[in-house]
Amino acid sequence: MWSYVEKKKNPRWLWWVEDAITGKIVAFVFGRRTNATFRRLLALLEQAKIRTHQWVTDAWWAYLDCLDQSKRIQDKSLMQSLERKHLTLRSRIKRLARKTIDFSKSQIMHDTVIGLFINRFFFDLHL
Repeated sequence: MWSYVEKKKNPRWLWWVEDAITGKIVAFVFGRRTNATFRRLLALLEQAKIRTHQWVTDAWWAYLDCLDQSKRIQDKSLMQSLERKHLTLRSRIKRLARKTIDFSKSQIMHDTVIGLFINRFFFDLHL
């Protein structure tokens, strides 16, 4: 999910993995839309010993570069649950709304606010 810090020329991407059976978020990272950020997400899954059998993705090139293509499905209809979670974030966290005067002025605060919300709303952790 795309957002920005201070100005649109400073994009931040939220990458997350959803369990297709339970609908639960299992891992997330913030960063630029690069292979390195996607590899950080893969490393989180590996550290947590979470194995993936299939990936449902869009057509972005990092998925083509970093994933075994036999495990990858490109299907927007299967991404509806994840897109719904994006909508929940955008409606609950004003700084993520596309047209707003509220925006993040620092990367640390941006990632912290969104990370705290994800931990509370999706993981039920009250940090």
